[in-house]
Amino acid sequence: MSFTDKTLTCSDCNTTFTFSAEEQEQFQSRGYTNEPKRCPECRETRKANRFNNEGNSYGNNSYSNRSFSSAPRQMFAAVCSDCGKSTSVPFEPKQGRPVYCSDCYRKVRDSR
Repeated sequence: MSFTDKTLTCSDCNTTFTFSAEEQEQFQSRGYTNEPKRCPECRETRKANRFNNEGNSYGNNSYSNRSFSSAPRQMFAAVCSDCGKSTSVPFEPKQGRPVYCSDCYRKVRDSR
């Protein structure tokens, strides 16, 4: 299919921009069916704002408090139930439940 340059209007700033034939081919090869709504400058601004908002692309929704944050994970000191070596784990050990160092955990996990 042959493409020709198109002139589009940005939905954010209302300026016109060219949607080149090369860009149209690229869009088609990626499976995109819609034409861009924003000019390249507004697209870059939107992308920068989206990723600057809390350091991830999820902004202020329910994902922002998950493990995507840059805060260090809280670790708890423990003693391996198998070999007796001191270790740290990312959960609070409970009485009566075995805790394994990474080496022993691999052995237990592989045996399941």
